[in-house]
Amino acid sequence: MIRDFLQHLGLYTDLYELTMAQGYFLSGRAEIPAVFEYFFRTNPFNGGYVIFAGLGDLIDALQSLRFQEEDLEYLHRQGFRQEFLDYLRNFRFRGTLWSVREGEVVFPREPIVRIEGGLLETQIVETLVLNILNFASLIATKAMRIRWAAGPRFIADFGLRRAHGWGGMLASRAAYIGGVDATSNVAAGMLYGIPITGTQAHSWIQSFGDELEAFRTFARLYPDRCVLLVDTYHTLESGLPNAIQVAKELEAQGHRLLGIRIDSGDLAALSKRARQMLDEAGLAYVKIFTSNQLDEYVIRSLLQQGAPIDGFGVGTRLVTAYDCPALDGVYKLVECAGRPTLKVSDDFTKILLPGRKQLFRYSHPDGTFAADGITLAEETPPPLLQHPFFPLQRIPVDGLTAEPLLTCVLQNGEPCQGLPSLAGIRSYACERFRLLPEVHKRFENPHIYPVGISPRLSELRNRLVQEALRL
Repeated sequence: MIRDFLQHLGLYTDLYELTMAQGYFLSGRAEIPAVFEYFFRTNPFNGGYVIFAGLGDLIDALQSLRFQEEDLEYLHRQGFRQEFLDYLRNFRFRGTLWSVREGEVVFPREPIVRIEGGLLETQIVETLVLNILNFASLIATKAMRIRWAAGPRFIADFGLRRAHGWGGMLASRAAYIGGVDATSNVAAGMLYGIPITGTQAHSWIQSFGDELEAFRTFARLYPDRCVLLVDTYHTLESGLPNAIQVAKELEAQGHRLLGIRIDSGDLAALSKRARQMLDEAGLAYVKIFTSNQLDEYVIRSLLQQGAPIDGFGVGTRLVTAYDCPALDGVYKLVECAGRPTLKVSDDFTKILLPGRKQLFRYSHPDGTFAADGITLAEETPPPLLQHPFFPLQRIPVDGLTAEPLLTCVLQNGEPCQGLPSLAGIRSYACERFRLLPEVHKRFENPHIYPVGISPRLSELRNRLVQEALRL
């Protein structure tokens, strides 16, 4: 099924995208210049930020977007016109894509991605953009929250078996961007270059007649990367004593037991007692890993209790974004035929910011982030920003360093700059997150990061709103 799906990427969209695309084609509007922007409205997890991810996969998808003959036959049976299907036969994405760097820390209502091109091609990719960026950014953000809770300790993505189908591939990539050290997902390891990790399940131990025999066999087969799962029967009375015995046998053979893993019970109490037993046996080098329904809150609690845990295997609650199932990213038309456009709403917070835009990051002299400014694309960074909804509230940024965040990634459908490696994206995400003040990182009641708009952008929106109301 996945092989077939990848062959039909052109159909990976909502019906109304193709319906509108045919309408643009038949009415002669397909090549009208258009600009769409991607942004989200609220931070997930009641948090203070989002880690932007999915750009690499989006670029691959846009460059691979094709309509096969089988696709066209199916659309013909759905009632689409033959002349439109003939157009789709040779369809390639030839637009221009501007984006913040993958791994960037971003905030609500900021233009994160801008896609320019003909009206038909920029419309037809909407679902693809939202599907990839919303999910990947959500998982990367969850991973960064877990990374912040765990500090420098090892984190493994164990979530493939609980992931939402083939989304497990995107989840493993995004989790790595967000700071996870390795994944159990072997396919993601090969395709994305993510370090892979994994040892044994309870079934390995159960398949033997004796726990000690199971440990010894595993250690004999994998003497230099042996982690023993110690909670199959009784962690302290059986698992730990047997693991200690095998560790001593490995020492005699010139090897070292890498670690033990605890997958159930009171992880704080068990890890403390395990550390004590290992140390008393002269095995201070043996690491303690834990798993079982972990997330940032459980990890924080364990460490606050002084649990001597060296690494965490995080699965379900990472790759499913357990406590926030979706990021509310949207893709909106902001310019058409050279004219800025906006959608008017009775709710002022839902009125779009019109026109193609640039995003500036203002930073303090030590590099920490101070505020972001949304401007029209041709503007230089202004010294004063307005609140997006309360124009009397101002954000002074004069004297701060400003850097533009949106850069051209694809031009005429082809890369216009070299793309970083996944390891480079992960490193960038961690470094940018380090520059975010901690008041925005905390789990409870994080400070709202200042995001303002330029006076020129504010004036343009107000003028277009008044014109729309007159109509």
